[in-house]
Amino acid sequence: TDTAVVHPFKKGHPSFEGKRILLVEDNELNMEIAEFVLENKGVVVTKAENGEKAVELFRNSGIGEYDAVLMDIMMPVMNGYEAAKTIRSMDRKDAKAIPIIAMTANAFTEDRIRAKEAGMDKHIAKPIDIKTILAVFDQVFRTS
Repeated sequence: TDTAVVHPFKKGHPSFEGKRILLVEDNELNMEIAEFVLENKGVVVTKAENGEKAVELFRNSGIGEYDAVLMDIMMPVMNGYEAAKTIRSMDRKDAKAIPIIAMTANAFTEDRIRAKEAGMDKHIAKPIDIKTILAVFDQVFRTS
């Protein structure tokens, strides 16, 4: 058997084609960059500009409609920690299982712990590195 790990940005990597991501980001430029990178990989992106909007979109979505949530932490109205906790507390099967990935400029250990406590699965430091984000999605989609 071939046990070699395929890098997500090398030719022959499984595509993210058709994966549906809820992208939550209040900074317009960061939103556009992340959306461009993801859509370039075949991902269908739904955008929310704050945590409250993300919770509303998730609540009104069909079960399993989203494959993952990419969530900024520091946002107005409702921050990413609150939004993740709210999604995790919903009484629906996918709310407990959907991968929620934190994006934050704060990459300290306590921030990672706080993200985990809020129910987030992964933590990506900003500024977002394209290779990192693709590698994280690769891990998430292989295990979900």
